[in-house]
Amino acid sequence: MESIVFNVEPRDCDKNAAKKLRDQGKVPAVVYHKGEETIHICVDERSLKKLVHSSESHLIDLTFPDGKEKRSFLKEVQFDPVTDKIIHADFQFFSAGEVLEMDVPTTFIGEGEAPGVVAGGNVQVILHSLKVKAVPSNIPQHITIDVSGMELGQTMHIREIPVETYEGKFEIISDPDSSVVSIVAPKVEAEVIESEEEEETPAVASEEE
Repeated sequence: MESIVFNVEPRDCDKNAAKKLRDQGKVPAVVYHKGEETIHICVDERSLKKLVHSSESHLIDLTFPDGKEKRSFLKEVQFDPVTDKIIHADFQFFSAGEVLEMDVPTTFIGEGEAPGVVAGGNVQVILHSLKVKAVPSNIPQHITIDVSGMELGQTMHIREIPVETYEGKFEIISDPDSSVVSIVAPKVEAEVIESEEEEETPAVASEEE
């Protein structure tokens, strides 16, 4: 997995300071590791937004004003419920060889070959990321899932993801019964079928008094 560099600065913890940082285009954040003191920092909002909406996962080298660097990953992000802006972020340090749990984006291949798509269906992505467990060197930037064998109306669950997708390098720890991707009938076609079924339903005659 590739790493990117984030320049960070220490920050005060009070609410007024946090608001001031957001007005300056910065996001209040914390970085922590088991057994170590939590560090309060701030990061550039644009850089963080780009990372959050990336189609790939990354390790992050946090660079402090004194030149020190600590490798981490993005653990959690909080959004404003009204504006959807990022208002807080959690980063987690890790040591070499430590097993991590991370959300990794999903990508899909073979859509054009899928019998369900050839028959006129559409690929509907349900899970845009999966939680995996592995040492850092084995965590992929994205998880590529082949849907070329899927039929119209078929849904693939996490437990049905082919083993060769991860080849024993990492473990998918999301709920195995969760749906990942489906091939569904086009909306217009579904509406036509529903309309035809309604027309075929005989009307119930009202009883005469």
